[in-house]
Amino acid sequence: MEVLDAAKKIMRDSGNMGQWINGYPSEAVVLHDMAKGWGHVVEDDGKITGYFAFMESPEPTYAEIFGGEWLEDSLPYHVIHRIGSLPEVHGIFSSIIQWCKSKDPNLRIDTHRDNHIMQHNILKHGFIYCGIIYLESGDERLAYQLQA
Repeated sequence: MEVLDAAKKIMRDSGNMGQWINGYPSEAVVLHDMAKGWGHVVEDDGKITGYFAFMESPEPTYAEIFGGEWLEDSLPYHVIHRIGSLPEVHGIFSSIIQWCKSKDPNLRIDTHRDNHIMQHNILKHGFIYCGIIYLESGDERLAYQLQA
């Protein structure tokens, strides 16, 4: 939770006030991730420095995409959610993507319109913007797929 709290602070400090609000992601969400085998941590010298969820398709909120289309929509894919890291540790996003690509090269990810740091990292690592998806709450997210 320390990692996710640090990630929230990074978001707020960079002007992203609308993502990960109202206690999300909670400890219950992380415990659910872990119980399902989705939750993963990144460690450095035995200290947890990053967290992410890696989930098999289908992602229900990805069933409909607006203003574009998925690069490939017939094969199974994996989704990366809830990426967070400590601010003093660098290269976490790269490590996560490298690990995920080793499991499945067909990857999807989404982020909040105001999360410019995440958008930069997503594009830097080869993902292509595909359109807009809506969460169950109705909140908009920018959706990307890795071009395999």
